[in-house]
Amino acid sequence: MTGIVVRRILIGLFVIWGAVTLMFVIVRLAPGDPATLLLGPDASAADIRQVRSRMGLDDPVLTQYATYLWHALSLDFGTSYRLDEPAVDAVLGSLPNTLELTCAASVIAVVVGLPLGVLAARRPGGPVDRLVSGFTLLLQSLPTFWVGIMLVLLFAVTLGLLPTSGAGSPRYLVLPAVTLALPFTAMVGRLTRAGVVEAMSEPYIRTARSKGLTEGQVLFGHALKNSLIPVITVVGLQMGTLLGGAVIVENVFAWPGLGTMVVASVAGRDYAVVQAAALFVAAIVVALNLAADLLYSRLDPRIRTEVRR
Repeated sequence: MTGIVVRRILIGLFVIWGAVTLMFVIVRLAPGDPATLLLGPDASAADIRQVRSRMGLDDPVLTQYATYLWHALSLDFGTSYRLDEPAVDAVLGSLPNTLELTCAASVIAVVVGLPLGVLAARRPGGPVDRLVSGFTLLLQSLPTFWVGIMLVLLFAVTLGLLPTSGAGSPRYLVLPAVTLALPFTAMVGRLTRAGVVEAMSEPYIRTARSKGLTEGQVLFGHALKNSLIPVITVVGLQMGTLLGGAVIVENVFAWPGLGTMVVASVAGRDYAVVQAAALFVAAIVVALNLAADLLYSRLDPRIRTEVRR
């Protein structure tokens, strides 16, 4: 187990380095000059040169990269000229809202997706299975931004049950969390259905039935338990993907999260905030993947056996 943890941590550090390096390159290849955006189009060339020098943009790219990596080790990405505060503070101020949205969407996906998958797997090829399979396929096919707009029109504008945008009470979280969760719910449901159907054909299921166990005990106590291993892995990986998908949802619902801040920072060429956000998102994704791998090894005894060997 220790060997798995050490290897995963080393791989995770390499992934984080790759993510922050890629972001460093992308923001500098993007068109637009931060100094010009900061001072405005009427600024003199001398003022622009002075601001560029103060921001370190006149240094060679390799010098900027080395300085960037050195400061990143101490989580010092400089000050956001757009927000006039340290970039790390700006990211940490918005990150909890994004994590709240992501966790809420993940809970909805698991709570709804697992029962849907089990329900479809009870009678493979039956009417319920076909209905659930078609429904989950539809959920994965619909564009997220369109779903968000339709939910706003229905539940906020037409019915007046929920607020259209912003943050505050839990009521503000419902529509963005459901919008973000729908494709994830479909994925969990389809994966659970496939895993349970495959498990129900295994010899140990026949053994369980021969012992006089009820169909519910066989389904939930044996088939579902062994089918959760790939589901847990996908949930851990998908939660990291939701952080990226939250950018669209946050902008549709004006949710004050990290995605909304990053979009505004990219438009304003606010390098400090974009680079700080890339580091934190990469670290969260790596941590989620590590947790999924450790939980996977706990649930699957074959992995523990291989590690001991």
